[in-house]
Amino acid sequence: MKIKPEFDLIPEDGWRKKIYETVYLSHTKAGKIFDICLLVLILISTALLMVETIPIFRLEYHREFYYAEFFITLIFTVEYILRIICVKDREEYIFSPLGIIDFLSIIPFYISLFFPIWHFVAIIRMLRVLRIFRIFNLADYMHDGRFIVSALKHSSRKIYIFLLFMAIFIVIIGSLMYLIEGGKNGFSSIPQSVYWAVVTITTVGYGDISPGTPIGKILSIIVMLCGYSIIAVPTGIVTSEFRKQKRNDFHCNRCGNEDNDENARFCKICGEKII
Repeated sequence: MKIKPEFDLIPEDGWRKKIYETVYLSHTKAGKIFDICLLVLILISTALLMVETIPIFRLEYHREFYYAEFFITLIFTVEYILRIICVKDREEYIFSPLGIIDFLSIIPFYISLFFPIWHFVAIIRMLRVLRIFRIFNLADYMHDGRFIVSALKHSSRKIYIFLLFMAIFIVIIGSLMYLIEGGKNGFSSIPQSVYWAVVTITTVGYGDISPGTPIGKILSIIVMLCGYSIIAVPTGIVTSEFRKQKRNDFHCNRCGNEDNDENARFCKICGEKII
């Protein structure tokens, strides 16, 4: 979903425009103060949510956590309402990616307030961290994100084939290790052995399962060495696609020249406009 810059939603003159300049923009003193306060509230809310998951703090300061979250959610609710009433096209904001994030960051508290059994949905409040995109105006740089997604999309076929090969390889190695260890040393089943193969070939190495036989240890060495070489495969695939995307961005349609500077607007050979 394409994110439209919010500064294109300028309303008519009047009190709505003043609210708009404060809430959406940051070129005024009030707008800068608003953004700073909003950032502080997001960081506090995120910190409280993380600390609240610690049992000893949750039991001792449950009431304090509740009141703090109630106060913060109330402020975010007022801000959400102000964002809706001060734009021309309200539906455009409400159903935009940032508008949906704003809504999802406040609704969990009200759900848990009226339906305490659904208190687990409060974890969705962590989405408030994503609102930093708005505060630092990072939505304007989403082109770089689309560049990455495009590269992954064009290399998806190769990645799928690679993952299929890896799945087959891991199942074979896990089954082989199960036979070698004879169901001992933690290799009690093929699924358990496959789990070991995944952990080993990804070079994670939890150490909760390890072979005890000499042949099993030799196989482990082979798998670990394969893991280092396999990691480079998807990285090389995506990197190659990045280079292709970059060449396409600065490719001249008239003369075919690809040796143009990244900030060039015209081809250095024929003068054709390239961006």
